[in-house]
Amino acid sequence: MLKFNIFQFIVSMFQFVVFGFGIYAFVLFIRFCTRGIKAFDLYIAEKTNKDMTDKN
Repeated sequence: MLKFNIFQFIVSMFQFVVFGFGIYAFVLFIRFCTRGIKAFDLYIAEKTNKDMTDKN
């Protein structure tokens, strides 16, 4: 009976660790998306300004 309780404890700890890694990966993904959006905005602004100066 004691071994089964230890096994349940190990399995539940593993689930908490995997859940924690999932949250951490989600936070990193959000940060990556935010940086990508900023970079894309800078790219659009650069191309728009370059196009405006070429037409004049």
